[in-house]
Amino acid sequence: MSYVLVFTDQYTRRAGRFLKWHPELKQQYLKTLQLLEANPFHPGLRLHPLSGRLAGLHSVSINLSYRITLELLVTEEEIIPVNVGDHNAVY
Repeated sequence: MSYVLVFTDQYTRRAGRFLKWHPELKQQYLKTLQLLEANPFHPGLRLHPLSGRLAGLHSVSINLSYRITLELLVTEEEIIPVNVGDHNAVY
C-alpha cells in the first residue's frame, strides 16, 4: 500500500528554511519522505505518536537529531507533514 504526501504551504516554507540551514541533510530528508510514501511504518523511520499539546500527531526521524512531525490519516492513505526540525524545535 502506498501513501500520498500532502504538503501544506506552511510546511513547504518550513521545509525550505530547514534545508537552507541544513543543506547537508537534504539526501536524508528526501530518503525519509520516500520511505514515508512507500511505508510509513518502516522501522527505520521510528514512527511514534505524540502526546500532550501535540496529541494526534506522529513523528518520524530523519536521523538521531532531526524529526518530521506529521498528521497520519491511515483511512485516507494520506500523510500531511506539519513541521521539520531538531528535536527541541518540533516538540
